[in-house]
Amino acid sequence: MTSSDNISSDYEPSKTMVDASEKKADGLVAPPLYDQEIGEMTEQERNGHQKFNRLGWKRLTVVLIVEAIALGSLSIPSSFATLGMVPGVICSIGLGLIAIYTSYVVGQVKLKFPQVAHYPDAGTLMFGRWGYEIINVMLGLQLLFLVGSHCLTGTIAFMTITNSGLCGVVWGVISAIILFLVALPPSFAEVAILGYVDFASIVIAIGITIIGTGVDSTNALGGLSAVDWQAWPKEGTTFTEGFIAVSNIIFAYSFAMCQFSFMDEMHTPKDYVKSIWTLGIIEIIIYTVTGALVYAFVGADVESPALLSAGNVLAKIAFGVALPVIFISGSINGTVLGRMVHGRIYKNSPIRFINSKMGWITWVALIAVITVLAFIIAEVIPFFTDLLSISSALFISGFTFYFPSLMWFMLIREGKWNSSRKNLALSFINALTFVIGLITLVAGTYSSIDDIINNYRDGTVRGVFSCGKP
Repeated sequence: MTSSDNISSDYEPSKTMVDASEKKADGLVAPPLYDQEIGEMTEQERNGHQKFNRLGWKRLTVVLIVEAIALGSLSIPSSFATLGMVPGVICSIGLGLIAIYTSYVVGQVKLKFPQVAHYPDAGTLMFGRWGYEIINVMLGLQLLFLVGSHCLTGTIAFMTITNSGLCGVVWGVISAIILFLVALPPSFAEVAILGYVDFASIVIAIGITIIGTGVDSTNALGGLSAVDWQAWPKEGTTFTEGFIAVSNIIFAYSFAMCQFSFMDEMHTPKDYVKSIWTLGIIEIIIYTVTGALVYAFVGADVESPALLSAGNVLAKIAFGVALPVIFISGSINGTVLGRMVHGRIYKNSPIRFINSKMGWITWVALIAVITVLAFIIAEVIPFFTDLLSISSALFISGFTFYFPSLMWFMLIREGKWNSSRKNLALSFINALTFVIGLITLVAGTYSSIDDIINNYRDGTVRGVFSCGKP
């Protein structure tokens, strides 16, 4: 695969990519032909190349924040309520550190194999064409689930803010339209500008929730000491409940799956390490503090999304402030998916740069299709916690855990796994990460499906395409 072919999209594995896959066992890497190919570009292609090659590490951090710190933070307090304070803190910090490491591995693969433009390209290096196609489907579905989860959250937000009798499906349509409009800019450098608004939005919304719940619990009868929170899981917690709680924390640390796409726009890719450490530390602090404090202030009755726990008036304010993060973070996943599909369709055409009339027509149509499919997912699984959980189990388990561990063993490991103390230690870490991923895949999928069935059976959620509140 050539540099000019992967500037903005997820392309079919070319002969260069396949050759790299075949040579990896001998430690050989297909050399990139960047300078030569850029010199052979037309003016339109060269302009497109410049458009999609503007990210520095600071902007990358902002884009990662937009993609990562959103719905995950809103589900953490309910996870703490299920797991208990001590396991909740351990999972929040521990899983965050693992996510930073696996993101580091993903970045090392990108540096060693510059032709890798998206996660499926790494699948080609590991498993050939089948690896590309399988991971391509997984990533596409995960991005659809993410856009769908933001569409669902937008529905919840509008129904909470307005407190009107308007049908929930109508609010879902309105949320989908907003997601569609915000996803139209095709360059991540353009999206990064909105990142500052996005980050301020979620931090202020979380702050309102923490302060509001803290004041309420302090003024309540018995004060903070009367809040029903526990250090360990409450008696009677089922396996399904516990693993869904863990899966929701895993969902919050899913930033590695889009990292190849983001790094492909960096002018200095090696600087990615600064971005993932900055993001990882910010995430760990926000998630752990939010989960612990809101759970300590509200107790076992904390709701998901957490903003619903702030009380009627404050919940309206918090959701109003959170609207930017709901739609900006949601839309970037649609943009990533659109770039994947659009680039694959037009991999040998300048239309891939989306700087011509035909490029824009096909881009707008594609984003519209993605948004409609995401809206359908939001209506078919209209409950926040389970939608995040099944997404984590089926897809994030791979992108954050078992795929990066396989990348280390198959693509970037130097020497035999037991040839040095460093390799022994890294082999153990990556093997453990692989096992965590498989457990999440199997146990998480079972738990999510079981809980979805129970919710529909018990009537605790609104029906498919119904007007009730999610």
